[in-house]
Amino acid sequence: MPAVVTDSAKFRLTVLSPGGRDAEQYFDHPMPPESPAHAPVNFHGFAACTLGSFHRDVKRAVAEKNPLLLLLRGDFKNAQRALRECQRKKLAVAISLKETGLHQIAAQLSRPATLARFLEIAARADGCLATTLEAAEIYRRLRGKNDSTTVAFIPTPYPLEDKRWDFSVGPSNQSGIFIGTREWDVPSRNHFACLLLARQLSDATGESVTVFNLDGRKGARLLAELNFPAGRLRVIEKRKPYPEYLREVAKHKIALQLDRSHVPGQVAGDALLCRTICVGGNGAIERIAFPKTCSAGRTTDEIGTIAKELLTNTNARGTVFVESQWLSMERLSFEAVRKQLAAFFAKL
Repeated sequence: MPAVVTDSAKFRLTVLSPGGRDAEQYFDHPMPPESPAHAPVNFHGFAACTLGSFHRDVKRAVAEKNPLLLLLRGDFKNAQRALRECQRKKLAVAISLKETGLHQIAAQLSRPATLARFLEIAARADGCLATTLEAAEIYRRLRGKNDSTTVAFIPTPYPLEDKRWDFSVGPSNQSGIFIGTREWDVPSRNHFACLLLARQLSDATGESVTVFNLDGRKGARLLAELNFPAGRLRVIEKRKPYPEYLREVAKHKIALQLDRSHVPGQVAGDALLCRTICVGGNGAIERIAFPKTCSAGRTTDEIGTIAKELLTNTNARGTVFVESQWLSMERLSFEAVRKQLAAFFAKL
Protein backbone atom coordinates (compact mmCIF):
# COMPACT_ATOMS: atom_id res chain seq x y z
CA MET A 1 0.00 0.00 0.00
CA PRO A 2 1.41 3.43 -0.91
CA ALA A 3 2.55 5.49 2.06
CA VAL A 4 0.03 8.06 3.23
CA VAL A 5 1.35 11.62 3.51
CA THR A 6 1.47 12.59 7.18
CA ASP A 7 2.25 16.27 6.59
CA SER A 8 -1.25 17.76 6.61
CA ALA A 9 -0.21 20.58 4.28
CA LYS A 10 0.67 18.01 1.61
CA PHE A 11 -2.15 15.56 2.32
CA ARG A 12 -4.63 15.08 -0.53
CA LEU A 13 -7.88 13.11 -0.29
CA THR A 14 -9.99 11.65 -3.07
CA VAL A 15 -13.69 11.33 -2.29
CA LEU A 16 -15.53 8.75 -4.38
CA SER A 17 -19.31 8.43 -4.71
CA PRO A 18 -19.49 5.58 -7.25
CA GLY A 19 -22.39 5.97 -9.65
CA GLY A 20 -23.46 9.17 -7.88
CA ARG A 21 -25.02 12.23 -9.47
CA ASP A 22 -22.37 14.80 -8.49
CA ALA A 23 -19.92 15.57 -11.26
CA GLU A 24 -16.16 15.08 -11.11
CA GLN A 25 -14.59 18.04 -9.35
CA TYR A 26 -11.06 19.13 -8.52
CA PHE A 27 -10.22 21.45 -5.67
CA ASP A 28 -6.68 22.41 -6.68
CA HIS A 29 -7.42 25.96 -5.60
CA PRO A 30 -9.88 27.47 -3.11
CA MET A 31 -13.30 27.75 -4.75
CA PRO A 32 -15.22 31.05 -4.74
CA PRO A 33 -18.93 31.11 -3.88
CA GLU A 34 -19.81 32.24 -7.42
CA SER A 35 -18.54 28.98 -8.93
CA PRO A 36 -21.29 26.92 -10.59
CA ALA A 37 -19.71 23.73 -9.23
CA HIS A 38 -20.73 22.03 -5.98
CA ALA A 39 -19.93 24.15 -2.94
CA PRO A 40 -17.01 22.98 -0.74
CA VAL A 41 -19.29 21.70 2.03
CA ASN A 42 -20.58 18.34 3.23
CA PHE A 43 -18.50 15.49 1.76
CA HIS A 44 -17.17 17.80 -0.95
CA GLY A 45 -15.69 19.74 1.95
CA PHE A 46 -13.37 16.83 2.78
CA ALA A 47 -11.94 16.96 -0.74
CA ALA A 48 -11.83 20.76 -0.77
CA CYS A 49 -10.04 21.20 2.55
CA THR A 50 -7.21 18.94 1.32
CA LEU A 51 -7.09 20.40 -2.22
CA GLY A 52 -8.18 16.95 -3.35
CA SER A 53 -10.89 15.74 -5.70
CA PHE A 54 -14.42 14.35 -5.85
CA HIS A 55 -15.33 11.56 -8.26
CA ARG A 56 -18.16 9.28 -9.29
CA ASP A 57 -16.09 7.19 -11.72
CA VAL A 58 -14.00 4.53 -9.98
CA LYS A 59 -11.17 4.35 -12.53
CA ARG A 60 -10.63 8.11 -12.52
CA ALA A 61 -10.69 8.18 -8.73
CA VAL A 62 -8.16 5.36 -8.44
CA ALA A 63 -5.89 7.10 -10.95
CA GLU A 64 -5.38 9.91 -8.41
CA LYS A 65 -3.43 7.43 -6.22
CA ASN A 66 -4.49 9.33 -3.11
CA PRO A 67 -6.01 7.98 0.09
CA LEU A 68 -9.67 7.51 -0.67
CA LEU A 69 -12.96 8.11 1.13
CA LEU A 70 -15.61 5.82 -0.36
CA LEU A 71 -19.21 6.96 0.05
CA LEU A 72 -21.96 4.38 0.40
CA ARG A 73 -25.25 5.22 -1.27
CA GLY A 74 -28.24 3.45 -2.80
CA ASP A 75 -28.08 -0.33 -2.52
CA PHE A 76 -24.27 -0.25 -2.00
CA LYS A 77 -23.58 -2.46 -5.05
CA ASN A 78 -21.45 0.22 -6.70
CA ALA A 79 -19.56 0.83 -3.46
CA GLN A 80 -18.93 -2.90 -3.05
CA ARG A 81 -17.36 -3.12 -6.51
CA ALA A 82 -15.45 0.11 -6.00
CA LEU A 83 -13.90 -1.10 -2.76
CA ARG A 84 -12.58 -4.23 -4.46
CA GLU A 85 -11.02 -2.16 -7.25
CA CYS A 86 -9.43 0.31 -4.83
CA GLN A 87 -7.97 -2.46 -2.71
CA ARG A 88 -6.56 -4.17 -5.80
CA LYS A 89 -4.65 -0.92 -6.36
CA LYS A 90 -3.55 -1.01 -2.71
CA LEU A 91 -5.05 2.35 -1.80
CA ALA A 92 -5.91 3.26 1.77
CA VAL A 93 -9.72 3.27 1.80
CA ALA A 94 -12.06 4.55 4.48
CA ILE A 95 -15.82 4.27 4.02
CA SER A 96 -18.73 6.43 5.08
CA LEU A 97 -22.46 6.28 4.61
CA LYS A 98 -23.44 9.24 2.44
CA GLU A 99 -26.64 9.84 4.41
CA THR A 100 -25.88 9.67 8.12
CA GLY A 101 -28.94 10.90 10.00
CA LEU A 102 -30.23 8.12 12.24
CA HIS A 103 -33.51 7.95 10.33
CA GLN A 104 -31.56 7.77 7.06
CA ILE A 105 -29.29 4.98 8.30
CA ALA A 106 -32.33 3.00 9.46
CA ALA A 107 -34.03 3.41 6.08
CA GLN A 108 -30.92 2.37 4.14
CA LEU A 109 -30.30 -0.76 6.21
CA SER A 110 -33.92 -1.96 6.28
CA ARG A 111 -33.38 -4.30 3.29
CA PRO A 112 -31.55 -7.61 3.98
CA ALA A 113 -29.42 -7.55 0.82
CA THR A 114 -28.30 -3.97 1.43
CA LEU A 115 -27.52 -4.74 5.06
CA ALA A 116 -25.42 -7.75 4.01
CA ARG A 117 -23.40 -5.59 1.62
CA PHE A 118 -22.93 -2.94 4.28
CA LEU A 119 -21.61 -5.48 6.78
CA GLU A 120 -19.14 -6.84 4.22
CA ILE A 121 -17.94 -3.40 3.14
CA ALA A 122 -17.51 -2.17 6.71
CA ALA A 123 -15.49 -5.27 7.61
CA ARG A 124 -13.21 -5.13 4.54
CA ALA A 125 -12.46 -1.42 4.44
CA ASP A 126 -9.26 -0.12 6.03
CA GLY A 127 -11.29 2.26 8.16
CA CYS A 128 -14.58 4.02 8.71
CA LEU A 129 -14.96 7.80 8.81
CA ALA A 130 -18.07 9.08 10.54
CA THR A 131 -19.48 12.58 10.25
CA THR A 132 -21.55 12.07 13.40
CA LEU A 133 -20.74 10.53 16.76
CA GLU A 134 -23.71 8.19 16.39
CA ALA A 135 -22.43 6.80 13.08
CA ALA A 136 -18.99 6.30 14.66
CA GLU A 137 -20.58 4.17 17.39
CA ILE A 138 -22.22 1.98 14.75
CA TYR A 139 -18.94 1.51 12.88
CA ARG A 140 -17.07 0.60 16.08
CA ARG A 141 -19.62 -2.04 17.01
CA LEU A 142 -19.48 -3.50 13.50
CA ARG A 143 -15.71 -3.75 13.47
CA GLY A 144 -15.39 -4.90 17.07
CA LYS A 145 -12.84 -2.22 17.86
CA ASN A 146 -13.08 0.29 20.68
CA ASP A 147 -10.09 2.43 19.76
CA SER A 148 -9.72 5.32 17.36
CA THR A 149 -7.27 3.62 15.01
CA THR A 150 -9.64 2.50 12.25
CA VAL A 151 -12.80 4.44 13.14
CA ALA A 152 -12.89 8.20 13.50
CA PHE A 153 -15.49 10.90 13.95
CA ILE A 154 -14.45 13.87 11.82
CA PRO A 155 -17.04 16.62 11.28
CA THR A 156 -17.64 18.04 7.83
CA PRO A 157 -15.54 21.20 7.37
CA TYR A 158 -16.48 24.72 6.29
CA PRO A 159 -14.24 27.28 4.51
CA LEU A 160 -14.26 29.62 7.50
CA GLU A 161 -10.77 30.99 6.78
CA ASP A 162 -11.71 32.12 3.28
CA LYS A 163 -13.03 35.70 3.47
CA ARG A 164 -15.00 35.14 0.26
CA TRP A 165 -17.18 32.71 2.23
CA ASP A 166 -17.90 35.27 4.95
CA PHE A 167 -21.55 36.16 4.34
CA SER A 168 -21.95 38.35 7.41
CA VAL A 169 -24.07 41.49 7.17
CA GLY A 170 -23.30 42.88 10.63
CA PRO A 171 -25.50 42.64 13.74
CA SER A 172 -27.16 46.01 13.12
CA ASN A 173 -28.52 44.68 9.82
CA GLN A 174 -29.87 41.41 11.25
CA SER A 175 -33.46 40.88 12.28
CA GLY A 176 -35.92 38.07 12.69
CA ILE A 177 -35.87 34.28 12.88
CA PHE A 178 -34.82 31.96 10.07
CA ILE A 179 -36.34 28.46 10.15
CA GLY A 180 -33.54 26.02 9.33
CA THR A 181 -35.74 23.02 8.49
CA ARG A 182 -38.29 22.55 5.71
CA GLU A 183 -39.40 18.89 5.79
CA TRP A 184 -42.89 18.37 7.19
CA ASP A 185 -42.92 14.59 6.68
CA VAL A 186 -39.72 13.55 8.51
CA PRO A 187 -40.76 13.16 12.16
CA SER A 188 -37.30 13.75 13.63
CA ARG A 189 -37.00 17.12 11.86
CA ASN A 190 -39.79 18.47 14.10
CA HIS A 191 -40.54 21.14 11.51
CA PHE A 192 -44.10 21.75 12.72
CA ALA A 193 -42.96 22.10 16.34
CA CYS A 194 -40.26 24.54 15.25
CA LEU A 195 -42.79 26.73 13.46
CA LEU A 196 -45.03 26.71 16.53
CA LEU A 197 -42.11 27.82 18.67
CA ALA A 198 -41.22 30.51 16.14
CA ARG A 199 -44.77 31.83 16.22
CA GLN A 200 -44.60 32.02 20.01
CA LEU A 201 -41.26 33.84 19.84
CA SER A 202 -42.63 36.23 17.24
CA ASP A 203 -45.56 37.06 19.51
CA ALA A 204 -43.22 37.68 22.44
CA THR A 205 -40.54 39.70 20.66
CA GLY A 206 -42.19 41.19 17.58
CA GLU A 207 -39.56 39.53 15.35
CA SER A 208 -40.62 38.23 11.94
CA VAL A 209 -40.10 34.64 10.78
CA THR A 210 -38.69 33.45 7.45
CA VAL A 211 -39.30 29.94 6.14
CA PHE A 212 -38.71 28.14 2.86
CA ASN A 213 -41.68 26.32 1.34
CA LEU A 214 -40.64 23.89 -1.38
CA ASP A 215 -43.83 21.83 -1.13
CA GLY A 216 -46.01 24.05 -3.30
CA ARG A 217 -49.69 24.35 -2.49
CA LYS A 218 -49.62 21.68 0.17
CA GLY A 219 -46.88 23.49 2.08
CA ALA A 220 -48.63 26.82 1.65
CA ARG A 221 -51.84 25.40 3.12
CA LEU A 222 -49.97 23.94 6.07
CA LEU A 223 -48.31 27.26 6.79
CA ALA A 224 -51.61 29.10 6.47
CA GLU A 225 -53.12 26.84 9.15
CA LEU A 226 -50.61 28.17 11.67
CA ASN A 227 -52.22 31.62 11.56
CA PHE A 228 -49.14 33.79 11.96
CA PRO A 229 -50.04 37.44 12.60
CA ALA A 230 -50.22 39.51 9.43
CA GLY A 231 -46.79 40.54 8.20
CA ARG A 232 -44.90 38.28 10.61
CA LEU A 233 -44.33 35.25 8.33
CA ARG A 234 -42.21 35.59 5.21
CA VAL A 235 -42.35 32.58 2.90
CA ILE A 236 -39.78 31.93 0.17
CA GLU A 237 -41.30 29.65 -2.45
CA LYS A 238 -38.34 28.77 -4.67
CA ARG A 239 -35.03 27.07 -4.05
CA LYS A 240 -32.08 29.46 -4.27
CA PRO A 241 -28.47 28.89 -5.37
CA TYR A 242 -26.34 28.19 -2.32
CA PRO A 243 -24.67 31.66 -2.10
CA GLU A 244 -28.07 33.37 -2.37
CA TYR A 245 -29.45 31.05 0.27
CA LEU A 246 -26.59 31.97 2.61
CA ARG A 247 -27.21 35.67 2.03
CA GLU A 248 -30.80 35.06 3.08
CA VAL A 249 -29.79 33.25 6.27
CA ALA A 250 -27.28 35.99 7.14
CA LYS A 251 -30.02 38.60 7.42
CA HIS A 252 -31.41 36.97 10.56
CA LYS A 253 -30.50 37.14 14.22
CA ILE A 254 -30.87 33.39 14.70
CA ALA A 255 -31.40 30.22 12.67
CA LEU A 256 -33.94 28.15 14.59
CA GLN A 257 -34.53 24.41 14.36
CA LEU A 258 -35.65 21.50 16.53
CA ASP A 259 -34.14 18.76 14.38
CA ARG A 260 -33.27 15.67 16.43
CA SER A 261 -32.06 13.50 13.56
CA HIS A 262 -28.40 13.39 14.68
CA VAL A 263 -27.24 14.64 11.28
CA PRO A 264 -23.81 16.14 10.42
CA GLY A 265 -25.30 19.60 10.90
CA GLN A 266 -25.52 21.74 7.78
CA VAL A 267 -27.99 24.19 9.34
CA ALA A 268 -25.34 25.07 11.92
CA GLY A 269 -22.58 25.06 9.29
CA ASP A 270 -24.50 27.50 7.15
CA ALA A 271 -25.06 29.70 10.22
CA LEU A 272 -21.29 29.79 10.78
CA LEU A 273 -20.67 31.01 7.23
CA CYS A 274 -23.39 33.62 7.74
CA ARG A 275 -21.95 34.73 11.09
CA THR A 276 -25.28 34.21 12.77
CA ILE A 277 -26.35 31.87 15.59
CA CYS A 278 -27.91 28.44 15.29
CA VAL A 279 -30.44 27.71 18.04
CA GLY A 280 -31.64 24.14 18.50
CA GLY A 281 -30.73 20.95 16.66
CA ASN A 282 -28.58 18.05 17.83
CA GLY A 283 -26.36 17.59 14.78
CA ALA A 284 -22.60 17.17 15.09
CA ILE A 285 -21.77 20.76 14.14
CA GLU A 286 -24.51 22.13 16.39
CA ARG A 287 -22.94 20.38 19.37
CA ILE A 288 -19.41 21.49 18.49
CA ALA A 289 -19.96 25.13 17.54
CA PHE A 290 -23.13 25.95 19.49
CA PRO A 291 -22.94 23.90 22.70
CA LYS A 292 -24.89 26.49 24.71
CA THR A 293 -27.76 26.84 22.24
CA CYS A 294 -28.18 23.38 20.68
CA SER A 295 -30.92 20.88 21.57
CA ALA A 296 -28.62 18.28 23.11
CA GLY A 297 -29.86 17.72 26.66
CA ARG A 298 -32.43 20.52 26.43
CA THR A 299 -36.23 20.65 26.19
CA THR A 300 -38.10 22.68 23.63
CA ASP A 301 -39.10 25.14 26.35
CA GLU A 302 -35.42 25.63 27.22
CA ILE A 303 -34.61 26.23 23.56
CA GLY A 304 -37.40 28.80 23.46
CA THR A 305 -35.97 30.62 26.47
CA ILE A 306 -32.51 30.70 24.90
CA ALA A 307 -33.90 31.94 21.58
CA LYS A 308 -35.90 34.73 23.23
CA GLU A 309 -32.81 35.94 25.12
CA LEU A 310 -30.74 36.02 21.95
CA LEU A 311 -33.44 37.87 20.02
CA THR A 312 -33.77 40.58 22.64
CA ASN A 313 -30.28 40.86 24.16
CA THR A 314 -27.57 42.13 21.82
CA ASN A 315 -24.77 41.45 24.31
CA ALA A 316 -25.87 37.85 24.85
CA ARG A 317 -26.03 37.31 21.10
CA GLY A 318 -22.55 38.78 20.67
CA THR A 319 -21.10 36.49 23.34
CA VAL A 320 -22.52 33.35 21.73
CA PHE A 321 -21.39 34.51 18.30
CA VAL A 322 -17.77 35.02 19.39
CA GLU A 323 -17.69 31.65 21.12
CA SER A 324 -19.15 29.86 18.10
CA GLN A 325 -16.60 31.38 15.74
CA TRP A 326 -13.71 30.45 18.02
CA LEU A 327 -14.93 26.87 18.48
CA SER A 328 -15.55 26.44 14.77
CA MET A 329 -12.08 27.67 13.80
CA GLU A 330 -10.59 25.19 16.25
CA ARG A 331 -12.62 22.17 15.09
CA LEU A 332 -14.44 22.84 11.81
CA SER A 333 -12.23 25.05 9.64
CA PHE A 334 -10.52 23.66 6.56
CA GLU A 335 -7.15 23.69 8.30
CA ALA A 336 -8.46 21.94 11.41
CA VAL A 337 -10.23 19.17 9.51
CA ARG A 338 -7.35 18.68 7.06
CA LYS A 339 -5.10 17.89 10.05
CA GLN A 340 -7.65 15.41 11.42
CA LEU A 341 -7.95 13.66 8.05
CA ALA A 342 -4.19 13.41 7.56
CA ALA A 343 -3.72 11.96 11.05
CA PHE A 344 -6.51 9.42 10.59
CA PHE A 345 -5.43 8.13 7.17
CA ALA A 346 -1.81 7.88 8.38
CA LYS A 347 -2.99 5.17 10.79
CA LEU A 348 -4.68 3.02 8.16
